[in-house]
Amino acid sequence: MFGRWLGNKAKSGIEPSSAVAGLPVPRTAGLVSCRVVNPLSEPVRQAEFVVTDTAGCKVVGGETDLFGSLVATVPAGDYRVAVTAEGFTPFHGPVAVAESGHASLGDVVLQVVQPPQLPDPGDWEIEPMHSQIGFTARHIGMARIHGRFNSFAGAVRIADRMEDSAMHVIIDASSIDTNVRMRDDHLRSGDFLDVDRYPTLEFYSERFVHRGGSRWGVSGALTLHGVSRTVMLDTQYLGLGNGLEGETRAACRATTELHRQDFTLTWQTMLARGIAVVGSSIEIDMDIQIVPKG
Repeated sequence: MFGRWLGNKAKSGIEPSSAVAGLPVPRTAGLVSCRVVNPLSEPVRQAEFVVTDTAGCKVVGGETDLFGSLVATVPAGDYRVAVTAEGFTPFHGPVAVAESGHASLGDVVLQVVQPPQLPDPGDWEIEPMHSQIGFTARHIGMARIHGRFNSFAGAVRIADRMEDSAMHVIIDASSIDTNVRMRDDHLRSGDFLDVDRYPTLEFYSERFVHRGGSRWGVSGALTLHGVSRTVMLDTQYLGLGNGLEGETRAACRATTELHRQDFTLTWQTMLARGIAVVGSSIEIDMDIQIVPKG
């Protein structure tokens, strides 16, 4: 197979690199590679890398493999390579790629970063003035619409072990806001949230899973439209800070994706007419700040 493939290289304009036998590259291009490891020389899997040109434009990007390796084919020239991974300091370095050459950065060692300090154990509450619960959905199968809930409250009980913590969030369904009054009235109606029957959305969790670095998974039950489903929030903890009055604050970002069919939001009448008013999935994006209760 390889013999036949190499025998046709002249017709395709591809030839094997002189540095990596059998790996084809265009004649005007070359290879850039490295192995990403931690301070113990263990491979860092799924580290993100981006190769940019001298103008700062992205040329190629991706993730390292199971062995921490990355190999990319780029036109001959000068580049910068950026490597990032959760829980490690980023790497940035230059690389010059020659025609039919192989520019290897060797082992790129990422240093471990200490995660931000966690909140003290105790009762905390969401500070709504500096928090937002937003969503994005497809509208009529084309453009996206962005919205938010303007009224919500929540409490977080931080345990001695963060993994044993719990939280409870209540959202006023009627506070939905997409900046279009007619659409908001429709979303509040029986076709969608049915706020007269289901005035609130609620999320309760007592399962916090540390995924490394500042990443956490917060798993809990979301009750929407009278139906409860398990939801996982992909959460990035941003650390502690102080407000204008010196009060302690903790902040995080969280995202998840909901499928409206899971909550019996099918809109059969609209679908029967061939109108997909809102796409099947809805992206939830939250920026949350909490302060000590009381």
